Amino acid sequence: MAQPTYLTDHQARFLEELKDWLRIPSVSADPKFHGDVLKAADYLKARLEAAGVQDVELCPTAGNPIVYGEYRAGDDKPTVLVYGHYDVQPADPYELWTSPPFEPVIKDEKIYARGACDDKGQVYMHVAAFEMMMRDGQGGVPCNIKFMFEGEEEIGSVNLELFVRANRDKLRADVLLLSDTGIIANDVPSIEVGLRGLSYHEVEVTGPGRDLHSGLYGGAVQNPINALCEMIASLHDANGHITIPGFYDNVAVLSDDERTELNKAPYNDDEFKQSIGLPDTYGEKGYTTIERTSIRPTLDVNGIWGGYTGEGAKTVIASKAFAKISMRLVPHQTSDEISQLFQKHFESIAPQGVVVKVKPHHGGEPVVTPTDSVAYKAAADAMETTFGKRPIPTRGGGSIPIVAMFKNELQLDAVMLGFGLDSDAIHSPNEHFGVFNFLKGIETIPHFYRNYAAAESR
Repeated sequence: MAQPTYLTDHQARFLEELKDWLRIPSVSADPKFHGDVLKAADYLKARLEAAGVQDVELCPTAGNPIVYGEYRAGDDKPTVLVYGHYDVQPADPYELWTSPPFEPVIKDEKIYARGACDDKGQVYMHVAAFEMMMRDGQGGVPCNIKFMFEGEEEIGSVNLELFVRANRDKLRADVLLLSDTGIIANDVPSIEVGLRGLSYHEVEVTGPGRDLHSGLYGGAVQNPINALCEMIASLHDANGHITIPGFYDNVAVLSDDERTELNKAPYNDDEFKQSIGLPDTYGEKGYTTIERTSIRPTLDVNGIWGGYTGEGAKTVIASKAFAKISMRLVPHQTSDEISQLFQKHFESIAPQGVVVKVKPHHGGEPVVTPTDSVAYKAAADAMETTFGKRPIPTRGGGSIPIVAMFKNELQLDAVMLGFGLDSDAIHSPNEHFGVFNFLKGIETIPHFYRNYAAAESR
């Protein structure tokens, strides 16, 4: 399908506006960037207003503000709540970037910058798509739209639920639309209909009251780093199963037919390994790579440290060792339940001579969204129009805890109309977002609104 004339005429400007936004280092995890987070919110507010959104405001929270705006098409029109986030992950380690993370550049038809895909690029698709509907002469905006973009997603959306609970009437809608997900490939469109939940912890293992000389004390005291490594190693068995008692008790088990359908998604083992420089795949015995990354729970160490890590040698037994550990959850598991099981088990396997503390961080619930709804069909039809192929429903391996929260608080099912690729290196150095994907999102989103409004008016 040919690109709409308005998009063709304005795509260079849309790209430049996105690059201006990407230059703002809105890292929510690091307090030194707090001013930049607020600046990014101001920029988004201004762009929504310029696009024609009514009543745009910065809604205060106990943390970063929520950028909120409404467009009212009419009381007889369906209402779509659009969610996204303007905060980004830290860019560290900076030295691994091929270009500075907050100086966006386009190379090989990809926009390189922190936040290019997650989630500024995908949020800005919605801003540009709205502008296009307002001005392209194709019938205007057929739905009521409520835009809500937060600045704390990368730190667990710590104030979002409180905001939603306090503003249920303000946020009332018929469906939730977000673009914080991806597609299988540029020639294989897909829509994510499932997400894993999350349980995230930091652990601390303490041995002696101070760092000790490893010659004077080695062999006589428990080394916290050694102990931590042994404890972590014991969390999986030889078949890749997680050894926490009760961990699998509530895991949803898919039927053979459901697993067969899931594995129909295009996948090539050699291409998968090559794409991430992997010598071989690894995972839970009895499951395919597609299943391991979507319908099975996981446990991974996200960081580990302790002792001396500077240049040269310092022969010490560290007083403390630390690790950050996350678990991805599947339907029927809950973050509270798994957090309790993890803490109890991790404390129980501490060897003699150390004390263990487990500090829970943020969590989120797994979710599966319906594929027989009016909204899902509107999105699938929109993708089929712009890609020329029917999208494949997939289950994502990541977590977007707000999807379950919106379901619980507002009774809204989500349509996850994302356009990123697994190769976009989100959360990693050299994050990027394809120009094709950015523009395809802008082209597709208006079709969703038109399809949804038409279906709801029948």
